[in-house]
Amino acid sequence: MIKRIPTKKIYVGDVAIGGDAPISTQSMTYSTTADVEETVEQIKRLHFAGCDIVRCAVTGEEDAYALKAIKEQVELPLVADIHFNHKLALIASEFVDCIRINPGNIGNKQKVAEVVKACQERNIPIRIGVNSGSLEKEFDNKYGQTAQGMVASAQYNIKYLEDLGFSDIKISLKASDVQRTVDAYRILRPKNNYPFHLGVTEAGTLFHATVKSSIGLGTLLLDGIGDTMRVSITGELEEEINVARAILKDSGAMPDGLNIISCPTCGRIEADLVSAVTEIEKRTAHIKTPLNVSVMGCVVNAIGEAAHADVAIAYGKGKGLVMVKGEVVANLDEKELVDRFVSEVEDMAKDAE
Repeated sequence: MIKRIPTKKIYVGDVAIGGDAPISTQSMTYSTTADVEETVEQIKRLHFAGCDIVRCAVTGEEDAYALKAIKEQVELPLVADIHFNHKLALIASEFVDCIRINPGNIGNKQKVAEVVKACQERNIPIRIGVNSGSLEKEFDNKYGQTAQGMVASAQYNIKYLEDLGFSDIKISLKASDVQRTVDAYRILRPKNNYPFHLGVTEAGTLFHATVKSSIGLGTLLLDGIGDTMRVSITGELEEEINVARAILKDSGAMPDGLNIISCPTCGRIEADLVSAVTEIEKRTAHIKTPLNVSVMGCVVNAIGEAAHADVAIAYGKGKGLVMVKGEVVANLDEKELVDRFVSEVEDMAKDAE
């Protein structure tokens, strides 16, 4: 496990963020929020996919009031996403678990103060969501759309909320490119102890968003930065959660299920390794116990990798070994190896429960 930088713990509904809480995953519905039936259906899809918190866009009063009916039908904590019109935050605060405002477009101090008062009365947190493309004029004019400008905006708004006696805060600093995003979070992290919501905004379709988010969010997680996160994808809701959970898992931030080690395809492979690994992934997808398993296609690395894996296959020509904790437990024909391997993995996972 990576060592995270300590932060203040807050709660969005019953989900803890910061402190010793696990890093949570978030997504956002794309329906018109006023369409209660469709929005509820999307939230339930996200819940089933493993999402922890969901955000809904509030573009008008109909959306804001619809949150009451939505909240009654879902289990995930709801965040109201507010831009431009602070009055929508005042309405939504009656029904949701958190308010997200963008300081660059929410209006003057008095409007922010009204939102803070509403959140104080209902004991719900505020996410200060700074986006590089919509900074307040004073910071845009001074710094441009830079990491320094994003940090200056965040610090200004943090202080304003603190001056109003409000500290149930989480912060996001999002740009559409990796470098500015990473720089902004790194610059701000030593300056306060509020939990950070990570994300590279407007990251694109599945392939590009996966690459950008893996680099950006993975880098920050390895630095110990981050308490909750969203992978922004132009695509299906579930993909955001799948990619987010994979980043958490493969960065070491949150072990979850099998870490499958398999060698790249090359001329030394002595088995149909692609089919074997694909079958193993499908047959072990239900296992949530963190285990290191190895599926290697030739003798060059097979024994060494297998010796350090919980369960492993070391393929040879037409046959191979199944190993558990470095010990050979079976020497079988190739066609029998996957079945025995999966059986050993399932037994180990069950014993670890």
